[in-house]
Amino acid sequence: MQADMNIGMLGHVDHGKTTLTKALTGKWTDTHSEEIKRGISIRLGYADAFIYKCEKTGKFYSTEDACKNDGGKPKLLRKMSIVDAPGHETLMTTVIAATSILDGVLFLIAANEPCPQPQTAEHLLVLNSTGIKKIIVVQTKIDLVSKEDAIKHYEQIKTFLKGTAAENAPIIPVAANYNINMGVLLKTINEVMSSPERNEKAELRLYVSRSFDVNRPGTEIPSLSGGVLGGSIVQGSLKKGEEIEIRPGVAKKEGGRPSSLICKVQALMEGGEHLDLATPGGLVAIGTTLDPALTKSDAFVGSVIGRKGEVPEPTDTINVKYRMLERTDVQNTPLRENEPIVVNVHTWTGVGLITKLSKGIAAIKLKKGTVVYKAMHVALSKKIGQRWRLSAWGEII
Repeated sequence: MQADMNIGMLGHVDHGKTTLTKALTGKWTDTHSEEIKRGISIRLGYADAFIYKCEKTGKFYSTEDACKNDGGKPKLLRKMSIVDAPGHETLMTTVIAATSILDGVLFLIAANEPCPQPQTAEHLLVLNSTGIKKIIVVQTKIDLVSKEDAIKHYEQIKTFLKGTAAENAPIIPVAANYNINMGVLLKTINEVMSSPERNEKAELRLYVSRSFDVNRPGTEIPSLSGGVLGGSIVQGSLKKGEEIEIRPGVAKKEGGRPSSLICKVQALMEGGEHLDLATPGGLVAIGTTLDPALTKSDAFVGSVIGRKGEVPEPTDTINVKYRMLERTDVQNTPLRENEPIVVNVHTWTGVGLITKLSKGIAAIKLKKGTVVYKAMHVALSKKIGQRWRLSAWGEII
């Protein structure tokens, strides 16, 4: 069974995104050594969530075993992929890249801190810009405050969300560590996060958000597995055994232009489950015939996968029809010609230089080329103070 949609965890650092992911999926997604050492998410984390409903009691559960305590028979309603995004301010480009594959968002706001915190506001800015409509606000850590303070914090959240994309979103209080109110959250997810319509007959298009080498050090050459690419199919379908094309590929020599790569799909997996056919909705891992040395350390993040001859040539020049974002936390001055800028398009993040501005259209020269499609959303971040800040949002023309 393949997941029917991707749901992202957004919110300020340490507001419980990874903890809630664990409560929903049973998996702790911070596995990188630096994430464990620092206690924060750095890379995108993935896990699958199952929603069960007890046929006897009508209660909702995230695991089949939980229903057995009521003596009822659990019924699997659906499976979804959870994307745990970083909350730290220096990792905003990772958050923006994640939104390109999200169908809905759980927006976390911790009850033990005043609302909004800095990245709470910035992540809401991203939500307002992306057009994601399926949003549930989760008031986390209610076990750390009194009932009265939780109610006051709820009112802060309502005031903060007024006039935004999340203004009418349901607000669910939870204490994920103690499984408090998780059944209500699962019921709300099932009702609000309906699966979007997909086009499985269109040309295959998959955005790569992770790539890695699954071989352990010291593995003998005959036993090596090919490189693995992870991401989400946004249209079309993919079968095991098919040939695929990846763009941009890798440069054959240092400083050279990347060329496309052709390889074969040896395996398709989702959450440990082998698939013969992968369709849009959910995150999939593709075992390929690529040299695993090429795919390690997320080397292919930002690439686009399609069938041979169907993926456009990468370009290092894009034209973006943009609009500046209103920000109250920093002075967001207009874009300027010859200004360096960070560009996010699908799961790709790179640096560019604004070469021309005319009537709300920016011509941008990219340091490294990427694959783009007409009308694709683009985020532009500029240097404000000592950090890159989300400043404008637009689309490819």
